[in-house]
Amino acid sequence: MRESENGARAGLAAMAFLPLAVGLLPLVAAGADDFRWQGRLAAGQAIEVKGVNGSIDARPAAGSEVEVTAVKRGRRSNPDSVEVRVVEHGGGVTICAVYPSADGHRPNECAPGTAGRMNTRDNDVTVEFTVRVPAGVDFVGRTVNGEIEARGLPGDAEAHTVNGAVVVEAAGHALARTVNGSIRATMGRADWTGEAEFQTVNGSITLELPAGAGADVDARTVNGGIDTDFPLTVSGRVSRRRLSGTIGGGGRKLSLETVNGGIHLQKARD
Repeated sequence: MRESENGARAGLAAMAFLPLAVGLLPLVAAGADDFRWQGRLAAGQAIEVKGVNGSIDARPAAGSEVEVTAVKRGRRSNPDSVEVRVVEHGGGVTICAVYPSADGHRPNECAPGTAGRMNTRDNDVTVEFTVRVPAGVDFVGRTVNGEIEARGLPGDAEAHTVNGAVVVEAAGHALARTVNGSIRATMGRADWTGEAEFQTVNGSITLELPAGAGADVDARTVNGGIDTDFPLTVSGRVSRRRLSGTIGGGGRKLSLETVNGGIHLQKARD
């Protein structure tokens, strides 16, 4: 559950500022529930949802199965022109909103992680996803123009968007990235491997960690301040906009980076 931004962001850049409202054209919905998928995943597998235009809302499931629904709406474009596809693989299930491919271009493709192709041109259809995640299953949400809310999830969670705020609450580990929007994240466990990253450009970052967390922290902002509830052993020069140091016993990398916004590292309350 890690993302290299290079190929994915380059492919998404052309989509990031697609106008969703044109004049006073009426909003047309294809149906109340245009797509529904329900199934059981093994412990440790992930449900991944990939959109382009539209939000993703993830909450805990009442039972033991994953459930994904989607509603498609368009003004100038036909909602039926966008297909929702399901790809099963060793890591779980990936579900994508696949837009029509432009003539003469490589076809759009639904694939896990940063693989596949999700480009769109002159299509204003939005696809709003709702996800229900059971215990033992991780969640990954990716979109371009839309917010992601992943609240109260029972496992690990990732959220990636370009234009939209992110809220992610995970009983396990979390990771979040956006460009235009704030990030609010909660991790129930602090035993992650590798680096936990929280990045935006225009927005604040608020991260809540367990009281006993240990991490090597690198927090950076340009226009904003940094504050922490944790006692921190500082390494290097102290700055209002750059803070590097260790909380607890350290040992795990934690990166928080924004340009226009503050950074707030909070301790979970019992």
